[in-house]
Amino acid sequence: MIQKQTLTFLKDLVVNNNRDWFLANKERYDEARENVIGLTGDIISKLHLIDAGVNPDLDPKKCVMRIYRDIRFSKNKTPYKNNFGVSIPSSGLRLGGVEYYLHIQPGKSFIAGGYWMPQGDHLKAIRQEIDYNAADLKKIIDDKEFINLFGEFRSQEQLKTAPRDYDADNENIALLKLKSFIVTHPLTDKALLKNNIADEIVGLCSKIYPLNVFLKTAIA
Repeated sequence: MIQKQTLTFLKDLVVNNNRDWFLANKERYDEARENVIGLTGDIISKLHLIDAGVNPDLDPKKCVMRIYRDIRFSKNKTPYKNNFGVSIPSSGLRLGGVEYYLHIQPGKSFIAGGYWMPQGDHLKAIRQEIDYNAADLKKIIDDKEFINLFGEFRSQEQLKTAPRDYDADNENIALLKLKSFIVTHPLTDKALLKNNIADEIVGLCSKIYPLNVFLKTAIA
């Protein structure tokens, strides 16, 4: 479970996003991070039973992303993120790609899965898999329960025109034009504080699992 003080720390960080305050509250940050690491380890061990591709030896510390922002090319110069991000790859040890993602931010937390902004050969391979086996993907994303949990899959950001090598009148053009292949489900602060939140998150990941299988098959 997430401790109340973890969410309180993130709330305080929003209004005190500067180095002096952060250093003065470093112990609070360390405690909050350890809380998130603990939850991550619990999720990994349970999720492996659902998705065998999730490596049970994943180091939860490495799955929790850095809180320090890269401000070199950003107009926003605040040095710290106001959230904890957790990346759990659906295969192997490398973060990113086809994954499950947990976002912890007061009032804006969510669980997600799929493949965010694939590039190059991976994007080409996913589009090819959709073109060849769209029925398999549509069986997943058009399931009533899936839509109730994650919304309309096709409503993600799309290209303005058909991708190269595909006709605009292709019956699956709305899927082929997608830039990302992800789903998200919100998590309330109250839910995060529950003792069984790891089980709830893994339950949601079990619904994302077929999508991840489709995507992993595409890029294999």
